[in-house]
Amino acid sequence: MNILISNDDGIFALGIRALANACAEAGHQVTIVCPDRERSATGHGLTLQDPIRTELVPNLFHPSVTAWACSGTPADCVKLALGALLDRKPDVVLSGINHGPNLGTDVLYSGTVSAAMEGLLEDIPSFAFSLAKFGHLDFSAAAEFAVQAVAQLIAQPPARPMLLNVNIPAPDGPIAGVQLTKLGFRRYHDLFEKRVDPRGRTYYWLSGEVLEEIDPETMPGGQTSPLITDVQGIRQNYITLTPLHFNLTDWAEMPTWQPWIDRLAESYGPDPNPAG
Repeated sequence: MNILISNDDGIFALGIRALANACAEAGHQVTIVCPDRERSATGHGLTLQDPIRTELVPNLFHPSVTAWACSGTPADCVKLALGALLDRKPDVVLSGINHGPNLGTDVLYSGTVSAAMEGLLEDIPSFAFSLAKFGHLDFSAAAEFAVQAVAQLIAQPPARPMLLNVNIPAPDGPIAGVQLTKLGFRRYHDLFEKRVDPRGRTYYWLSGEVLEEIDPETMPGGQTSPLITDVQGIRQNYITLTPLHFNLTDWAEMPTWQPWIDRLAESYGPDPNPAG
């Protein structure tokens, strides 16, 4: 299988090395196009005002892997790979393995998920893989699961292209299993630490902590589902697979908004008796 791999942790990250090498050792043709440095939490940003530069990186991965470091964002990397660097369309796009989880509303900010989403936008089956514990350095189990996921994709191709956001517990204990999950909701208490640099100029450093984790069904417009959330699944030591899509339309709230929009349309409509 022809595989394109990207990430948001950069070309030298342990996660992408484990993922690419495992896929290459399984006999797949692997091309890497990923940021030349850390680009976490860049979301689906694109580089429009500056040139995007690339450089081949030899001797860092399995000998059969072709690896490019790119000056752009994760989404830039996949766009550039599909539009300029690859000779043919890949069979699958893999992103990761991220250093830390991408759960719930984290996916809105995640460069890892955005790289995979760029694959889906081009009708390519895509996966975003994350090891759900910061600082853990053993990616072997997560890479092995990724190879198994690709094998399952070959054995049973999806009816249409999809994106699965995959979070894998750190191998501190036995894995409980694999669960199909819905997207959870995480709210953070943002902290902006105010500092002063050596030249006396003020700057801010964003940090924060999870304030609460909410079941989406308790929110306005929440839809009942028997599935647990990805946040709950990771807590229970499951590997979680959450299908994602780029269509953000809030279908459940459509009936609520229609009367409001109708009234707005009436008040905004053209004057039936315009001055001559």
